Amino acid sequence: MKLGLLLLATTLPIAAFAQSSSTTVNSSTEYPNTFSSGSANVQPFDNKARRFRDWSISVGGGAAFMVHSDLKSLRKDKTNWGYNAYVSIDKQISHTFGLSLIYTKGETKQTGQLSGAAGAAAGVATATTQFDQLALMGDINFSNLLRRVDNHSPYRWAFHGYMGIGLQAFRTSLHDNNENRWSDNPKRIPSFVRQPLDIGSVYYQGGFGLKYNVSKLIDVEARTMYIVSGDDEFDGGGPAYTEYNMLNPRKSDNAWTVSLGVSFKLGKHLSHLAWHDPLQEAYYKTSVLENATTDLVVCEKGDADNDGVCDDWDRQLDTPAGARVDGAGVALDMDLDGVIDLYDKCVTVPGPVENNGCPIK
Repeated sequence: MKLGLLLLATTLPIAAFAQSSSTTVNSSTEYPNTFSSGSANVQPFDNKARRFRDWSISVGGGAAFMVHSDLKSLRKDKTNWGYNAYVSIDKQISHTFGLSLIYTKGETKQTGQLSGAAGAAAGVATATTQFDQLALMGDINFSNLLRRVDNHSPYRWAFHGYMGIGLQAFRTSLHDNNENRWSDNPKRIPSFVRQPLDIGSVYYQGGFGLKYNVSKLIDVEARTMYIVSGDDEFDGGGPAYTEYNMLNPRKSDNAWTVSLGVSFKLGKHLSHLAWHDPLQEAYYKTSVLENATTDLVVCEKGDADNDGVCDDWDRQLDTPAGARVDGAGVALDMDLDGVIDLYDKCVTVPGPVENNGCPIK
């Protein structure tokens, strides 16, 4: 206990001193920056200070499949093709990270068959899932994050990783040859499930994309995403715990999408922040400085009187040859008698000019 109090008593003054003696920025008192040195150019970050585009709108579409579920789109004997389409508003936070608000609409088609006599009677069941999704998605630019400092090739391709969370609404239908079909005798209808968009319909998604920088205005991207629905009814197998939803013990029906998209980069700046590598910029500026040939110009105006003092700051441009001068290029007169030392016969004793600087006896 005493040791702890002693340590606390000794560390608190040190911590207080460290905080009060930290380096402050002198360039501005209006925008202090305690994390930088006194030589930092501190200024407000507003629209005038921005150098890059950081907003874009993306649209795209492609195929969609129900993969890890009770009823599946990909079978050995057949592939059931679906579709997906998306539109997003994208904000680039830094050169490696961005956020997107993305809306996705799509449809999957899948099949499955029960085992035993029930399967023989029902045949191969077909299901359809139509979904609408709204999500907040993070974007990590791996190419910018992992780009080598010695890689000076044109930066046109970028590998991105995505992870997001959102809400989804879906509508499913299930048809087979037995219980889930349109029939008046006996009275039967297909199985329909409708999930509205609400707080109970949370889903997750993650994936990867490969972008190509076409121009300062347009990017194209091939993207693949994996959707975790968190819902056992998402594949169209009917209400939970029915026969078709027991084909797979998994309680979350998950889908897979593959798409091709276009991003329109907004703004007036020359380049987009996602395509800028600050490390490359820093190394480029360092390289320019290292390889620059700097000619040191001494005495730009010359030294007309050859006294060793450049005419740029020489106060006596016609110093006699051989005279010693001070730092301003003025000939020395040690005894201040008006005769410079070059002509003074008595350097340390004042005397008139008529007697060559020596006193008259």
